[in-house]
Amino acid sequence: MNKNNPLLTIEAVENRQSLNDFVTFPGTLYKNDPSWIEPLYIERLEHLSPKNPASGHVTWKAWLAKRNGAVVGRILAQVDTLHRELHGADTGHFGMLDAIDDGEVFAALIATAEQWLKGQGAQRITGPFTLNINQESGLLVDGYETPPSAFMNHNHPYYENHVLGAKYKPAMDLIAYWMRRDELNFPAPLKKMMDRERSTIRIRQIDRSKFGAEMQILRQIFNDAWANNWGYVPFTEHEFSELGKQLKFLVPSDLIYIAEINDEPCAFIVAMPNIHEAIAPLKGRMLPFGWLRLIWKLKVSGTRTARVPLMGVKQQYQFSRQGPVLALLLIEALKAPFLRRNIEALEMSWILETNAGMRGILERIGAKAYKRYRLYEKHI
Repeated sequence: MNKNNPLLTIEAVENRQSLNDFVTFPGTLYKNDPSWIEPLYIERLEHLSPKNPASGHVTWKAWLAKRNGAVVGRILAQVDTLHRELHGADTGHFGMLDAIDDGEVFAALIATAEQWLKGQGAQRITGPFTLNINQESGLLVDGYETPPSAFMNHNHPYYENHVLGAKYKPAMDLIAYWMRRDELNFPAPLKKMMDRERSTIRIRQIDRSKFGAEMQILRQIFNDAWANNWGYVPFTEHEFSELGKQLKFLVPSDLIYIAEINDEPCAFIVAMPNIHEAIAPLKGRMLPFGWLRLIWKLKVSGTRTARVPLMGVKQQYQFSRQGPVLALLLIEALKAPFLRRNIEALEMSWILETNAGMRGILERIGAKAYKRYRLYEKHI
């Protein structure tokens, strides 16, 4: 499809070669960015394949922007039936937006995605999501100087101006917090609250002998805890089962904890070793020795940092006196294994900007907001 400039074309991703170009393009765009970490190509290809359990409820289409035959941008557009069930049948999304610093390229890509979404009945567009809010979300708008943690986005600073130029407005900010182990501190008032509830709240490691069942407990807590949040889409049983397979390989048992009250699971936390430390030298490729490097880093030498990608407290406790204590006790449970594994710092991400309760807890124990991701919306 021609877009004003006869040298600029927008081409649908329709075969293996164009999909490979779609996946590998960011590596050329960010090759001089010291904060860039190339995702594993095999993982990105699988993410955009029927193997992704989200494909059961997400339909997508992707495009490449080319100028004089060279790729200069990409975009994904998607419709999520689970999102539509909760937020309206007129919703649609975009994601995986990357391009050179050229307003014409951004405008052509976004217009193409909008045209397809319109054909799917969408009138309210939000993004970026890859593929929905439970995966990589948001455009980085602050914190460019440090590499992203595992499964978090990174982009150039000029992106926001071009998205705003396409008439999108900010909808919600997502905050990433950084917490150093040696700076983690529970002030006396919080410690008193925690001590008062220790006899009532039981914190336990996940039981690896029944990992599948434990994953479904985590799913139930997460879906309950997040149900009223902006843009919420529930994890399906199949999605969390597949996620569990990844966590079983990537995350040791002493980095997954469940909180119980009266033997009833009511909160959980997952701290995942930051695999970006392991994959950074691989430049997207697992062969010939990438698997060995990855396994060695995760299983033998360990990572210096970790990320909490999943955490939740059931709604019935969120506004009770036990709500903040559940979160604090789960975070406290990570201190000993972090010390054992020589993990120096933790990213808590992401936290909705409007989640004042959780943000207040993190800031009181020494965490610092260090990255900000922004989601946008537009009515078409």
